[in-house]
Amino acid sequence: MSQPIELSLEQRFNIRSFEMQVQKMSHEQAQEFLVKLYEQMLAKENMYKEFIKHEWGIGAPMNPAQ
Repeated sequence: MSQPIELSLEQRFNIRSFEMQVQKMSHEQAQEFLVKLYEQMLAKENMYKEFIKHEWGIGAPMNPAQ
């Protein structure tokens, strides 16, 4: 993965829109937002890990009958 992943036009538009919203925030609002965003990122990471475990059968009890 040496090449950066390209963003779609819609994603770039969303980033620009997000940037404009953030510029209107106070310092305190931005700090609160960043903490919430980080919390959501961690929850998303955990969700992906659980999904992969489920799909790959990692950590599931072994069923010798299969």
